[in-house]
Amino acid sequence: MSEKLKIAIQKSGRLHENSLRLLKECGISFDNGNDHLKIQANNFPLEILFLRNSDIPQYVEDGVADIAIIGQNLIIEKDKKIEEIIKLGFSKCRLSLAVPKNVEYPGLTWFNGRKIATSYPNTLKKFLDKNNIRVEIHEISGSVEIAPNIGLADGICDLVSSGSTLFKNGLKEVEIILESEACLAAKTDVDAKKKILLDKLIFRMKAVLTSRNNKYVLLNAPDKKLDTIKRIIPGIKSPTIMPLAEKGWSSVHSVINENDFWEIIDQLKENGAQGILIIPIEKMIV
Repeated sequence: MSEKLKIAIQKSGRLHENSLRLLKECGISFDNGNDHLKIQANNFPLEILFLRNSDIPQYVEDGVADIAIIGQNLIIEKDKKIEEIIKLGFSKCRLSLAVPKNVEYPGLTWFNGRKIATSYPNTLKKFLDKNNIRVEIHEISGSVEIAPNIGLADGICDLVSSGSTLFKNGLKEVEIILESEACLAAKTDVDAKKKILLDKLIFRMKAVLTSRNNKYVLLNAPDKKLDTIKRIIPGIKSPTIMPLAEKGWSSVHSVINENDFWEIIDQLKENGAQGILIIPIEKMIV
C-alpha cells in the first residue's frame, strides 16, 4: 500500500468547517459524508481523521495522525511532542481571564486566594506561577462562563473571540494570557517518506494563504508618474507596465497586500491613477 499522510481535524467545533475548506482550496478532493470518522482523499495521498479536539495532540504524538489542524492554544495546553508548522489565519482568539462586570478590578493581584474555573488548567497555572499569583483552579469542560453565576468560581479563564459570550453572562475580560489561531502542527519526528508529502501539502497551503492576503490590481497611470507608482506597488518583483493606445498613459498590473489596501489606493489616486480594478487571487506561488 502506498504511503499516506494522516491529518487530524476537529470532528465538530469552530475549526471544523474552515479546516475542510482549506484542504479543498489546496485542491484536495474528498467526500465528507455525515458521521464519517475517517475518509480518504481522492486525488492526494491523504487520510483525514475526524477526532475530538482535546484528543488530537495525544493522537499526533502517538503517531495515530502525522499532522493536525488545531489551535495554538491547544498545543500549549497539552504540551505534547508536536510542533507548529504554519499559522493558518483563521479561528483567531485569545485565552483570557474574566470576572463579573460589577467587580472593581485593580489588577492581577485581585485573583490571589480566589477560585478560577477553566478548561485550560496547565496554561493558566503557568501564567499565574510566573506572576506569583496563588489561586484555586477548578477544571471544567464546556460552559465555563457560567461558573461565577452559580458560585463555583470568582472568575474564569477561557477562549474569547468577540467577547459576546462574556457579555451575555455578565462578565468582562480583564487579562489576556495568550493570543491564538488555527495552525498546522506535526509530530517532531515525521517519517522521511511522509515528510515529502507534508512538504507538498505545506506548499499548497502557503499558496492559498498568500493569495488570501493579497489582491491583484490593474490601473491606468500617466507615464510621468510611473516611477512613483512603481514605488507604491512594487509587486512581487516588479509591476507589469504596458503602454496604452492613448499617448502618455500606461497600464500597470501588480499585487498589493490586503492590510495596506486602502492606504495604497489613496496614494495611487493622489498620483493620477485611474480605472483601478481590484481582483481576488485564487492561488499565489511566490
